[in-house]
Amino acid sequence: MLDISVFGRYTYLVTEIVWGTVAALLLRRANALRKAAVTILALYPIAYVWDRYTLAVGVFDINLRTGIDVAGIPLEEHLFMAVVPGLVVGIHETIFGDGAEPGSST
Repeated sequence: MLDISVFGRYTYLVTEIVWGTVAALLLRRANALRKAAVTILALYPIAYVWDRYTLAVGVFDINLRTGIDVAGIPLEEHLFMAVVPGLVVGIHETIFGDGAEPGSST
């Protein structure tokens, strides 16, 4: 397996950027950026509370991160909460979507 820890404290950030780019490309290809944005906005508050709680109680520890916290959780976790649903919607729409945004004429 490829060892990406060479990025040190930026390792988690790099993975989020890589997978976020994949998600963005899939969403653009499937013409599903709006669907993903709505899904991310709907899920974000739930993900934030869940993430904040699991970090607080020690469910997991993130070692290879920038150390920048925003609103009590690592910056990378905020990105994760957008990348994962974006990737899911991008894959789903690539496989099953009709390529048209709601309300569009295409």
